[in-house]
Parts: sequence; C-alpha cells; structure tokens
Amino acid sequence: MPAHAVKPLILAADTTHEFGSLALMRGEELVEEVLLHSPSGFAHVLFGHLSGLLERHGVKVRQIDCFAAASGPGSFTGVRVGLAFIKGLADALGKPAAAASNLQAMASFGSAPLRATVLDARRGEIYGAVYGDAGRLVSPEVVMKLAAWIERLPEGELEFVSTDFAPFRAALAGTRFEGAGVVTAPRAIAGAVARIALAALVRGEVGDPAALDANYVRRSDAELFWKE
Repeated sequence: MPAHAVKPLILAADTTHEFGSLALMRGEELVEEVLLHSPSGFAHVLFGHLSGLLERHGVKVRQIDCFAAASGPGSFTGVRVGLAFIKGLADALGKPAAAASNLQAMASFGSAPLRATVLDARRGEIYGAVYGDAGRLVSPEVVMKLAAWIERLPEGELEFVSTDFAPFRAALAGTRFEGAGVVTAPRAIAGAVARIALAALVRGEVGDPAALDANYVRRSDAELFWKE
C-alpha cells in the first residue's frame, strides 16, 4: 500500500456483461458505485461516466492509488474493453492494477460457508465456481451443463449466488441441493471487485497493469457464440 495513502483510493470497472458498473472506494468505504447499461458496448461511454464519477467526489484521476477490473467470465469483447480501460489508466499514471473474477466478486454477496456462483454462459451452459466465505476458491471455475455441474458440487453448507437464479432453479429439483438457499447478487459488481483489489493491495499482491489477464474460462469460442 502506498505510504502516503492511509485510505487508498481504488477505481474499479466491470464491463463484462450488458449491465456494467464503475466504483470508487476510499479504504473500505464504497464512495459510489454506478450501474451502467450499454447494450451496444462500453468503449464509447466509460470515460464520460468516469469523469462524472470523479467530479462528483472532487477526485482527480491521478489521485487513484490502484485500479481494478472485472476480468470475466462474460462477453469476450466486454472483458477486453474493461481490461484495456483499467490497464491504460494504470499504465499512464504509473499505478498498480488488479483483476478479479466475476464469480469471486459475486460470491462476496453470499453468507454461507460455501457459495456456488453461477452465470449464464449461453448455449445451454453455465459458468460456475464454488468459493469459501473468505474468498478462497474451493471448486474451480468451469463452463459446462448445469446438471453436470450440480453433481460435482462439494458437500457442506452451500448456497447459490447468481444475478438471476430463476432459469436455474428447476435443475435443483430432486437433487441434494433442492432446499439450498439462493442469494441474488446485484448487477453492479464493481464495488465487490474494488474490495478484492483492496485486499490484494494490502497484501502487496498488485503490480504491473500489463500483467492483468482475461478470465474467459471458455477461450476458443467465446467471441463467436456470445450474443451481447
């Protein structure tokens, strides 16, 4: 953590889905989180929203101590736009940057010891992972059929976390998770990404923005089959 920053300023962005977000954090305080909706993409709107966010709170972009991006999974193009936005700012200002999985960010809204996060991956598949209550990855991030994923979930007190679990609920019928709890994560996850980045900053695990990488999970055909 920078020696001058008792409460570091962190700017985080998520552009991995149709609904994105920007967040500004000061230490552990979420100053503001802005939900963005841009079905045509985010490349042309990000800097305008960033300017408004910083102006509302009297912050100059050079005052940001760490930048963070949601790294996916999600729209192939959206992931690239968000990472390029954050990497470009951090590199230009000589500041560190961090990336966080959408699934890990979503898991932070749960409360059970085990949190099975799930996102629609299209083509009849889901993106899924299981995180513990301290943000530790328990079961790897995968893209696969929902029924097959449910069969592989670990034993223990588990809840499902999703921005919209309604399309998945029927798959729990007749399984050991039929009565499991469900948490609805917000569409705006940039604040959660910022909190993950803050923890990494405190641990000294943020660094060169050029090292940030996308988390497509399904790399080879993501752009071909994803529909914004």
